[in-house]
Amino acid sequence: MQPKDTAIPNLVPDIQRAVSAALAEDVGSGDITAQLIPPDRDASARVITREECTVCGRAWVEEVFRQLEPDLQLTWHCEDGDRVAADTVLFELHGNARAILTGERTALNFLQTLSGTATTAARYAGRAAGTPIKILDTRKTIPGLRSAQKYAVLCGGCHNHRIGLYDAFLIKENHIAAAGGIGRAVAQARAIEPGALVEVEVENLDELEEALDSGADVIMLDEFSDEDTRTALSLAKGKAKIEISGSVDSERLQQLAELDVDYISSGSLTKHLRAIDLSLRIDL
Repeated sequence: MQPKDTAIPNLVPDIQRAVSAALAEDVGSGDITAQLIPPDRDASARVITREECTVCGRAWVEEVFRQLEPDLQLTWHCEDGDRVAADTVLFELHGNARAILTGERTALNFLQTLSGTATTAARYAGRAAGTPIKILDTRKTIPGLRSAQKYAVLCGGCHNHRIGLYDAFLIKENHIAAAGGIGRAVAQARAIEPGALVEVEVENLDELEEALDSGADVIMLDEFSDEDTRTALSLAKGKAKIEISGSVDSERLQQLAELDVDYISSGSLTKHLRAIDLSLRIDL
């Protein structure tokens, strides 16, 4: 299957690349344990989640088994983004027993990691339900799984910040210092990539006013108190979108949901995930 429609560039090629790399590191020169099984033996298997979760990763699982044995049959009982209960059968397989066992760990690694990401995102999205706030991810992703985790965040009901360093400007403290100030940095950004979104991170109200004067599209408040956040929102109204970042966990998010901010970003969506407990059971 194809993943759900998203604006994430190169997602399908990234799936093929990530799966190929994962199989290469696991299988290497060949699965010697699988050779214990007759090469022509077929089997059926089912994958079960041991805990409640939001499912994500179907396309990665299918690509694992496609690369190993295209004739394997997979039957899914859920879609990406579905919330499922513990002990739910997520999918079933039928075909060559060696291929099933060789692909088991790689397939489950993708599914448990991306479902863990989606489950974390769903928890955050739930805390912001009923408010206009958009919860954003960051670039704090597992190396090699950027597009995969960005996709999982969407499946969990949150939103993507920039995908990488190429699709939007995020001008932070070190950029500001090296470029010679906020105003100069924003002006250079407009000249380099006209039309691209320009966001500036600020650490106090003085920097906020500089960013507003520069015409930044979005201003990120880093570690602002609630009092300063309210002041910033008042100053920025009608001039720029406001994003809150820094030490935003799910509990803090619930407090911030009471403020009229546009975005809240959190690296926890992708870096503090816990892989979902999955199990494959085979029937020969």
